[in-house]
Amino acid sequence: MQVFLTLARRELGSFFLSWTGYSIIAAVVFLLGFSFATVLDLLNAEPTPVPVTQLFCETYYFWMILLLASPIITMRSLAQEKASGTYETLMTTPVGDAQVVFAKFTGAMLFYLILWLPLVGCMYVVRHYSNDPTVFDPATVGTTYVGILLLGSVYTAMGIFASATTRSVIIAAIVSVAMGLTLFMASFLSSALSAQTGLKAQLASHIALHEHMRLFAQGVIDVRPVVMCLSLTCFFLFLSWKAVESRRWK
Repeated sequence: MQVFLTLARRELGSFFLSWTGYSIIAAVVFLLGFSFATVLDLLNAEPTPVPVTQLFCETYYFWMILLLASPIITMRSLAQEKASGTYETLMTTPVGDAQVVFAKFTGAMLFYLILWLPLVGCMYVVRHYSNDPTVFDPATVGTTYVGILLLGSVYTAMGIFASATTRSVIIAAIVSVAMGLTLFMASFLSSALSAQTGLKAQLASHIALHEHMRLFAQGVIDVRPVVMCLSLTCFFLFLSWKAVESRRWK
């Protein structure tokens, strides 16, 4: 456990020891600001019964952060270690392959969660100036962050896998973005198959990311997206573990 905590702390600390981490934070805050302005325009236009959390989650800027933040965060995780020559040193230490992968994943997820903290401030500002205490409902905000955490874990695990398969940071980012966009575009199949029944329609409903996030933002926790996100996260972490393990035999 001590080795795992050390590796996770090292991974998290690396984001604050270079300009990369601060650049990511600045970009996310910038996009959250645009998202905040969009929500204010919607609220000023006409009254809406939709929770403010849902309005945030339906903006383009929200999904830009969700789709692009994790690939940028994870592109250096293992690819940079290989490019700089520290990968061999890391793998020759008395540490298991699974510990390395999970520590990288944990450090990236902690930084990912830090990026989303300003969202709480945005919703608090809306509540303050709207004089509506229901705007900042703790339960709804909590389920919204559960959805952000679950979807982020999938994309972070994808990024770790992409970084584990190459020594190029750019290629790792491109592969991760491509996989993430493929999953996101596939989620729109649920709308096209909504009038149908059968296995394809059921499968499409399970991977409808935007629908799942909308439910989380409304304060609803459905078992289906929880199982899907945890399954995909474990699947890509397993692939990452095998990719790291395979290099020991090369």
